[in-house]
Amino acid sequence: MLEDAQIRLAVIEDGTMIIEMLKNVAQWMQDNEINQWGYLLDGGDDEEILESIKQKDTFIVLNGKELIATFTLSTVQSDWDRHIFGVDTKGDSVYLHRLAVLPVHKGKGFGKELINWIEKNHSTDKTYLRLDCVTDNSKLNQFYLANGFHYLGETDHHSKYAKKLFS
Repeated sequence: MLEDAQIRLAVIEDGTMIIEMLKNVAQWMQDNEINQWGYLLDGGDDEEILESIKQKDTFIVLNGKELIATFTLSTVQSDWDRHIFGVDTKGDSVYLHRLAVLPVHKGKGFGKELINWIEKNHSTDKTYLRLDCVTDNSKLNQFYLANGFHYLGETDHHSKYAKKLFS
């Protein structure tokens, strides 16, 4: 699956394409009664998405010229990360945001392959990969548990997860 794809850092020219893809995924989730990312449909996070591209934290996955997935990895806690996880006084984590795969590719193992790719290819001196998702999104919660993440609890209806990185 990923062997046919190219994973690279996004550049600012990719911004519109990434935002459009994330909104399409958010709409698909809403259409399928999945409570996740509804705020993206109204432009919530557009500026943050563009800033993460400028900071060289966002990656895209291309199959030819088609964008099939995206994700953001940040070693700097956002306001949201601090709200959900508390202040990372040790500075030992990478935060995964907006891991999205086009719905047409769901169920093919791309998400698992992307998590594996991050573990094997993202160069960092951090110890943990952390993320959160809406607590009542049971499929996504099960996905993270099945892929080696440990449940850390809940804050504001968001499940918190961490996975130890092996560098």
